[in-house]
Amino acid sequence: MTELTGKSAIVTGASRGIGAATALELAAQGAKVLLAARTTDQIETIAGQIRDGGGIGIAMATDVADNGSVDALVERALTEFGRLDVLVQNAGVIDPIGHLTTSDPDEWAAATEINYLGVYFGLRAALPIMQSQAEGGGVGGAIINVSSGAAHSPLEAWSHYCSAKAAAHMLTRCAHLEAGDSVTVVGLSPGTVATYMQEAISSSGLNPVSQLDWSAHIPPEWPAKAIAWLAGPAGREFAGEEVRLGDDAIRQRIGLG
Repeated sequence: MTELTGKSAIVTGASRGIGAATALELAAQGAKVLLAARTTDQIETIAGQIRDGGGIGIAMATDVADNGSVDALVERALTEFGRLDVLVQNAGVIDPIGHLTTSDPDEWAAATEINYLGVYFGLRAALPIMQSQAEGGGVGGAIINVSSGAAHSPLEAWSHYCSAKAAAHMLTRCAHLEAGDSVTVVGLSPGTVATYMQEAISSSGLNPVSQLDWSAHIPPEWPAKAIAWLAGPAGREFAGEEVRLGDDAIRQRIGLG
């Protein structure tokens, strides 16, 4: 038995990388997981792995940049599980990497809609549900927004990503201010992670992050364990804040190397 046993969770961007690892980790800790991504091929496979292991995993095609799609995702969780205890907002894109002066306005805007508006849509849909679940001054759920060091430091050719992550970080703080102790709203900055996104960054050759050796990137299972940890009682300490996985003290508390 774990603190997440029997809890219900949504993970967006669950088709690969941090999202896939998080879905598997939450399921391993006993949570019922609804996996969301724009297409279902990969999340169906991961949901099948969860079910093969004796857990509950459901896949649903979702576009986090569309408010109606996010509302439908939350409604599906309520229909399937009866409640929503954990929302992991992981969906995000790094493309198109490029300078402001040569950027395509439509592509730039589309990226910010996923990285920023998607967080807003998720908060708007999930917060009322979780607040209604809080009883007797308790906590009705946890929302973990996957952030980035890019929210706080400008990086060449990442204007769309840096600005959207900065805006999403402020959304985390605003949501905490409004929800108070009834819902744990927290950000996680995982650092550089060995995922498909990091491959795109490396191939761009732009800014210092692309120059990092692959061995410098942590495995996606590390932020997955951090997210599961924040989804439990430990996350309440950091409500409204951004937890940085590069902090050695945080890693030790989670039990990471």
